[in-house]
Amino acid sequence: MNDEPVGPAQSSRIPVTGNLYILRDDLSEDFIRASGPGGQNVNKVSTAVQLRFNLRANQTLPQEVKSRAAKIAGSRLTQYGEIILQADRHRTRERNREDALNRLIDLLKRATEKPKPRKATKPTLGSKRRRLDAKKQRGQVKKLRGRSSGFDD
Repeated sequence: MNDEPVGPAQSSRIPVTGNLYILRDDLSEDFIRASGPGGQNVNKVSTAVQLRFNLRANQTLPQEVKSRAAKIAGSRLTQYGEIILQADRHRTRERNREDALNRLIDLLKRATEKPKPRKATKPTLGSKRRRLDAKKQRGQVKKLRGRSSGFDD
């Protein structure tokens, strides 16, 4: 069994990875009218959710994860440091809330993965020779375009 106490602080945690989590307090939801499926309901009920995650104010994620998340979020990151995700794929508010939260967690999981460092490699001897041969051949083609000195006008 799990020995950790489950109190109000525990229940407000949303797990991202094994040891990383975000707090519900860092999230805010706005409900807006959705486009797409829903029939007449779409004009009456605000089922789409706009999930805002305050990345800048978050204190549970390491700084390197935050910076990678900001890069992954791209245009979804506001100048105030909030990631905004809009979900309107489903007809119900609950499923859209779930969808937006899952997409945020997926984005944060991708941000936890460290990018593989690029190892610089030298060009092979064969590729160097092919490059120089191509340059010489191109130079010859251009040289032949010049004026011919054999004829006088």
